Amino acid sequence: MPGNAKWAFAGLVGGSAAAGLLAAGSSALALYFARRVITPVSVREEDQEVLAVIRDGGRQQVILKATPDSTVEGVYGFIFDGGRGHARLGRIVSYSPPEQTVLREVEAVYSGDLATARRGYWSGVVHPDPAALELPAEEVQIAVDGGMAPAWLVPPAPAPASAAPGASAGAGTAAGVGTPASDVWAIMVHGRGASRQEGLRAARLASGLGLSSLLISYRNDGLAPSAEDGRYGLGSTEWRDVEAAISYALDHGASEVVLFGWSMGGAICLQTADLSRFHHLIRAMVLDAPVINWVDVLAHHAQLNRIPSAVGQYGQLMMSHPLGRRLTGLAAPVDLKAMDWVSRAVELRTPTLILHSVDDEYVPYGPSAALAEKNPEMVTFEAFSTARHTKEWNVDPKRWEALVAAWLRQQLAPRPTPAG
Repeated sequence: MPGNAKWAFAGLVGGSAAAGLLAAGSSALALYFARRVITPVSVREEDQEVLAVIRDGGRQQVILKATPDSTVEGVYGFIFDGGRGHARLGRIVSYSPPEQTVLREVEAVYSGDLATARRGYWSGVVHPDPAALELPAEEVQIAVDGGMAPAWLVPPAPAPASAAPGASAGAGTAAGVGTPASDVWAIMVHGRGASRQEGLRAARLASGLGLSSLLISYRNDGLAPSAEDGRYGLGSTEWRDVEAAISYALDHGASEVVLFGWSMGGAICLQTADLSRFHHLIRAMVLDAPVINWVDVLAHHAQLNRIPSAVGQYGQLMMSHPLGRRLTGLAAPVDLKAMDWVSRAVELRTPTLILHSVDDEYVPYGPSAALAEKNPEMVTFEAFSTARHTKEWNVDPKRWEALVAAWLRQQLAPRPTPAG
């Protein structure tokens, strides 16, 4: 361990050999924790075991090892074969706690051979691309720092031919607004370790609302150019790529945008609304299981990993202190306090809808509820239950879409024309 890794503990513990060993061990653990948070992972662990695939005529069912994910009702993606296979899994047919197995319906296999899969990973990403949702889409390139970032551009659904001028562009969904909003674009911002596929859960809804949608990639996500330091900024740097997406939308006919963000994508959206030169053109934000306060999330993960509180705080210090970047590899410290929106609640002036499960195991819902309580004028909070992290839609898509549609219907309603 480099000698400068002990700098923060040197003044806290004595000069004895035992204290020095404790400090070095704590420093190493804190550094490991900090690096895990800010370093992208290129290969996802396939931690869900497949026990058998059953064919019944033209239908398929899969027997899985019971896990906290696989035993929750809803519709999910199952990714296998190193990411080359993608299946959509539906309802639970049976669950045997004694045997620790669960039988689920296989609704679709988009790629790969599920019958040969032995392991994979659970995902909230149900569909692999817009075509799987029967949505037209175009691959576009957005200029960002370091090059071009690919995005899917999904156009708004056409208004029904029989619709009178000014009628809903809802394309047969309950999500239609009073008038088409084609000059308002939706920008979908995925979470940490995810991809633009995450936004597909909202793409059909946005299309039905008359919105063009950009499902973007951003630095370090495996599609967009990596940042020079190859580290996540937890929202403090990634927001610039969202700003680039807004610029693209404005150049192609948008007058305003709605930001959708999942998990860390929520933190990125909040930073965009705070720092972007286009902040006044952000009509609204829809945030799913967002990171509202990184300090709270990092403390939660330290506890989950049985890391002592003081060591977890030291890891936070490494990320946020200028000296820490020598150890973490960050080009600049991450200002965690600036991303504490519970403390900054009154500063949020963009209408925001937050959907967050009280059973979220990864990002606790408390800060989301607290932000809404402190700024009820701007923030609406809708609680879900049973859903795990960013899987509110997966557990109850009808409720998720109904809530978002009703709220956006209000936000996108024509503004009153000033008198005189």
